[in-house]
Amino acid sequence: MAAPMSADRFIEALRDEGLTVVEVGAWRTHNRNHKGPWGPVHGVMIHHTASRGSEGTVRICREGYEGLPGPLCHGVITKDGRVHLVGYGRANHAGLGDHDVLAAVIAERPLPPDDRADTDGNRHFYGFECENLGDGKDPWPAVQLDAMARAAAALCRVHHWTHRSVIGHREWQPGKVDPRGFTMPWLRERIRDRLE
Repeated sequence: MAAPMSADRFIEALRDEGLTVVEVGAWRTHNRNHKGPWGPVHGVMIHHTASRGSEGTVRICREGYEGLPGPLCHGVITKDGRVHLVGYGRANHAGLGDHDVLAAVIAERPLPPDDRADTDGNRHFYGFECENLGDGKDPWPAVQLDAMARAAAALCRVHHWTHRSVIGHREWQPGKVDPRGFTMPWLRERIRDRLE
């Protein structure tokens, strides 16, 4: 069981991992905590945004849209490899997912199939939205993939988690396809290499 790190420790961890961090507005206090608790945290969830254009993508992830208020993640990783911090606390990114997947993340063991949506993921996961159309054709620049691995590794390092604490949205919630364009086992291997 891990309490979420402070916002100051969060940004410090990202910078210590060699990332360029952009602070967007009053990100430290922008959250959905009034909708329920945040924590204990057990892992990191990776998403693609299904959008194009860094400025608009960051704005949507901070503000949300009709029916889903922001923040929609904690950090937005744009194609240039920068991490834009848009919120801290409970964020509308994970939604309901599979309790068995959460149990596997906590135990740091291989993931079972996600075949139900019965557990609040917004409470238990840090979330990174990564700028990409998610159509399987939009490229993932090497600098962006590196930033994704570094960001996830930074949080794992603070909490003493392994690479198995990082999952994709598609591994959590039935019907989700993100992130698309690479495999999560491939990304976890990159995270493992960083942690070693």
